[in-house]
Amino acid sequence: MITITAKSTVKPEKKEAFLILAEKLVKESRKEKGCLSYCLYEDINHPGKFIIIEEWKDKRAIQSHNTSKHFTEIVPEMSKLREGKPEVDLYKSIF
Repeated sequence: MITITAKSTVKPEKKEAFLILAEKLVKESRKEKGCLSYCLYEDINHPGKFIIIEEWKDKRAIQSHNTSKHFTEIVPEMSKLREGKPEVDLYKSIF
């Protein structure tokens, strides 16, 4: 299993537009083969700071996700609403 965390800070005036896109991304990603979990969270202490935590079966599932129609259409639109660049990290399960 591989876990991905993708952190983003969204411009305050763009939060609603970000959430609309993120909801579509989450719903479509959850349908993908190899997706074990895909959730969006907002920092309680820092509104507008979001993290998507994804769990995938393997690298092949991630590669398929990264080239999927919904990912390649939605993610570029989401990037227009962010402050700075997202922070994306991949983790492998140890125990």
